[in-house]
Amino acid sequence: MPVFLIGGIAIAVWLIARWGLEAVQHTDRLNGLEWRIHVNGIRGKSTVTRIVAGMLREAGYGTIGKSTGTAAAVIRDDGEDEPIVRKGPATILEQIEIVKKWVTPDIDALIIECMALRPEYQYTSETKIVKSNIGILTNVREDHQDVMGNTLKEIAVSLMSTCPIDGTLITAEQDPAILRVIEREASKRNTEVIVADPNTVTDEDIARFDYIAFKDNVAIGLVLARMLDIPREVAMKGMVEAAPDPGVLRMKELSILDKHVTWANLFAVNDRESMMVAFHKLRDFVTPDTTIVGILNNRADRELRAIQFADIAVRDLSFDRLVTFGAFEGLVTDRLVENGYRLDHILNLGDSNSPSVDRIVQRMIGDMPTGHVLVVGFVNIHTHQAEEMLEYFEHEAEPWLAESASETDA
Repeated sequence: MPVFLIGGIAIAVWLIARWGLEAVQHTDRLNGLEWRIHVNGIRGKSTVTRIVAGMLREAGYGTIGKSTGTAAAVIRDDGEDEPIVRKGPATILEQIEIVKKWVTPDIDALIIECMALRPEYQYTSETKIVKSNIGILTNVREDHQDVMGNTLKEIAVSLMSTCPIDGTLITAEQDPAILRVIEREASKRNTEVIVADPNTVTDEDIARFDYIAFKDNVAIGLVLARMLDIPREVAMKGMVEAAPDPGVLRMKELSILDKHVTWANLFAVNDRESMMVAFHKLRDFVTPDTTIVGILNNRADRELRAIQFADIAVRDLSFDRLVTFGAFEGLVTDRLVENGYRLDHILNLGDSNSPSVDRIVQRMIGDMPTGHVLVVGFVNIHTHQAEEMLEYFEHEAEPWLAESASETDA
């Protein structure tokens, strides 16, 4: 037998043995955990991952969380974020490395956000990597139809790829037709489904968060708390104190060009139902002296989403002005006008013009007819203009001081 062939066989045997050993070690690490929680869904995955991790830490469990979210990070047992630095494209193999590095003998619980979109990768992530005993499916919404399916029922089946076997699945989904799909898929895996009721979360509970929180997400945490016999107040304290994802909805009150500006960062919201729920929460910030400006932030690789939100912005929401950022400005403008929106109320401030930040601020805020401007950014997180405006609102704009405004008015 040729020497090179013998060497090749030896290398192959060594690789197989090494992979086998690593698989055994990975399984041993997982088996050392009391709770393995796999979080999936269209909206709210990152928030639920973080608040559940916070709740378990508060209850005394050694806990590691892993969030993909706006910025991928490991949430350490002390509650601090450890950013994940990738040398190449993200893959589900990253989850194995997280377990290897962070699941030590003093860790009791792993809460890991699903990072796969394709159902086959979700299934592999669950059955080969996470092997959860508790699954969380936050909700089912219309998004990622190119890989998950065209209908809500098809998307639900795709998301159920991370349902545990012989475990428990918690969901805040409320649609009866979708719940039937969830329960059917769970029964194939001998898994119990528990539906979280948002009515168990009070307005006072929500007011404790320093960002705009959603009752559905908190309700999921409270269901898990009851399962684990964690007192409600301990659970709420842990969830409230958990550091939120950078993409959560926060309101900033700013003073820009002698106007009172309320900035609502909804760039992470990119499906119709979630946008409508979030927009509903902005009503308390609107007065008769408010001009509502919506930013349609369109990525060059999301043409279908750009068209969808050109429909949603007019048919389902109510904006006094609409601004286009990023790509597809002509396409989106034509669609808005087809939907009956006034052309002279559309501001193209994206790639077709590439204006400076000062020019964007002047057109989007300074030129508005009222003293108060509510600016709402949505559709996508990353475009050049959106990133510039996020930096501007965070670090350059002055905070709004109501006392100074009152003195000026007097």
